[in-house]
Amino acid sequence: MKTLNDLTQGQSARIACYMPKFSAARRLMELGLMPGTTVRFVKAAPLGDPIALEVDGRHLSLRREDAAKITVQAL
Repeated sequence: MKTLNDLTQGQSARIACYMPKFSAARRLMELGLMPGTTVRFVKAAPLGDPIALEVDGRHLSLRREDAAKITVQAL
């Protein structure tokens, strides 16, 4: 399955689920990254980490390590 980390600039996807035992899941849900939510990959930092995402009109930064633990469905 594809993860949030696999998206490219400008690509959108719907969050499917978090990997089991992902400790940051609760915090990310508080930020709006819940299953069923549509996100858009905005850009990556110059060295590739972190990445910028757009969620419900807001921009969030997320480490690639965490993004790799979130499975998505391409739109």
